[in-house]
Amino acid sequence: MDIQGILKALPHRYPFLLVDRVVEVEPGKRLVAIKNVTINEQFFEGHFPGNPVMPGVLVMEALAQAGALLVKASQTGGGESMADKYLYLAGIDKARFRRAVLPGDQLRLEAEVTQIRSNSCKMIGRATVDGQLAASGEFLSVIVDGPSEENQ
Repeated sequence: MDIQGILKALPHRYPFLLVDRVVEVEPGKRLVAIKNVTINEQFFEGHFPGNPVMPGVLVMEALAQAGALLVKASQTGGGESMADKYLYLAGIDKARFRRAVLPGDQLRLEAEVTQIRSNSCKMIGRATVDGQLAASGEFLSVIVDGPSEENQ
């Protein structure tokens, strides 16, 4: 999935869209996406001047967005389509940060669904750079109806 497909699937936009490309997807199971981290990212201005580091919370957000793309490509156990749904991050457990993410790094975002229902889902996410674990966590999201076309 290229950036156009991502823009159709997610409501996020610059500067908060944190997924550039999807390279693997097994609907209902797993997804691998890429985030190219550049010095042009707004957050590097203040985090930290002279020593730019991607905030860990944004690495977690990138994983959550990858997870949302996975869920939207999936169906619930009852066969319900997720295409018109929004996912709101409801919780992160076991968040761990192992390596700083720096300008020039390419984040590999791996999301795996552990449970999906009509109104919630659980996922495991891992972010790596050059094969090294940068961050990981367990994510809980609630699934809600997207806005109707008349509200857009």
